[in-house]
Parts: sequence; C-alpha cells; structure tokens
Amino acid sequence: MIDLYFSPTPNGLKIRLFLEETGLPYRLVPVRLSAGEQFAPAFLAISPNNKIPAIVDHAPLYGSAPLPVFESGAILLYLAEKSGQLLPADGGARLECLQWLFWQVSGLGPMAGQAGYFRVYAPEPLPAAIERYTREVSRLYGVLDRRLEGRDYLAGGAYSIADIACYPWVAPHAAHGQALPSFPNVERWFERITRRPATQRVYDSVEDVYAKKPALSAEANRVLFQQGPAPAPR
Repeated sequence: MIDLYFSPTPNGLKIRLFLEETGLPYRLVPVRLSAGEQFAPAFLAISPNNKIPAIVDHAPLYGSAPLPVFESGAILLYLAEKSGQLLPADGGARLECLQWLFWQVSGLGPMAGQAGYFRVYAPEPLPAAIERYTREVSRLYGVLDRRLEGRDYLAGGAYSIADIACYPWVAPHAAHGQALPSFPNVERWFERITRRPATQRVYDSVEDVYAKKPALSAEANRVLFQQGPAPAPR
C-alpha cells in the first residue's frame, strides 16, 4: 500500500494519475495547504520541502521499512521503476522520457505556476510579471508543440511518465493565458490523454481552482505564498 499525501494541485494530480493508470494500491491522505498542514512536523519528516505530493511506500522497492519519497518527478520515477510501467525499457527511449520529465519539473511547472499566481492569485495585478510569465509559458508550449509533431506521446512512442508529468500543467491552460488551438499538436495530445479512463477518474471530482479568483483569508495567503526560511509555526 502507498500513502499519497495529496492536494489537487497539478503536482499532486501527477501522482494520482500514475497510480490510477497502473493500478498500484494507494490511500489518499489529504493535506489542506491553506490550513498549513504541510508544515506539520510529521509531514515535514516525509517531505522536508513542505510541499505536496509525497508518498510513503509500505512495500518499498528498496529495503523493508516504509519508504518516504518527496518531489513529484522523483516519485514518478520511483513508482515507474517499482511497477515496471510507464517508463520505456529501451535505453534511448528511456533517456528521452527522462529528459521530458525533467523539462517539465524544471520549466513548464515552475513557469506555469508563476503565470497562474500573477494572473489569478496575486492580490494586485502586476502587468510586467503577467506578461513575463505568460510569454514564457507560451514559449514552452511551442517547445512541446514541436516535440509532438508527428508523435502521439512525448517519448518512446507510448504513454509514459513524461506525458503524465506535463498533462496536469496543461490542463489549466486558459488560466495560464494559453489557447490550445494555437498549438495543434499539444491540443491533439491533450485531448487524447483526457479521454483515457484513468484521467477521467482522477479529474471527475477535481475543482478548477482557477475558475474564479479565490477568496483567501490573510492567513491563508500568508501560509500559501509568503513563507520565509522557517516553516510556519503550528
């Protein structure tokens, strides 16, 4: 059994997509981010960066003691190796998959996250920041669109953890200032993954957090967006 410490953010949804695709048994452990539950000492022992997702594998690939893993890219790689699924075995295709996985965690996710913050969550509009991050996300969509020219999936000809990593960050494309018809290969890829039964199960009850500007209390805003070097007191 795998405990998935979860909130329905793009990074959290990556891991749930993987688990639903592969059928690995798991238990959701909700983490209320706006309430600061990610700063609880017990959670920090699992995820020292105080971010979701994190997992604890009670039947680990390595050793016998329950194994905590944090960082979504590392979790996807670990679970793919554990299950033998959604990671190409061929060396060249495997390397392609890992490159696109790391491209997402280092580029698409952080830039789309900043675009979402400044376009939706920031307490006041900052046009320079909105333009900067919206433009960079558009550039990254262009990279993705070129990669998907003539391909159904990002690596090795089959659905993989590279696609799973990227999909939840493309799902809120409108809130990030992107129009999918401008990127026809991305749009085709996105629609294909949307039709997968596992994707539909995961997203069936997921609320669009960008649908309207959230009414965050001052405390929730501090907890979510204004952390300093020390974890929030609990």
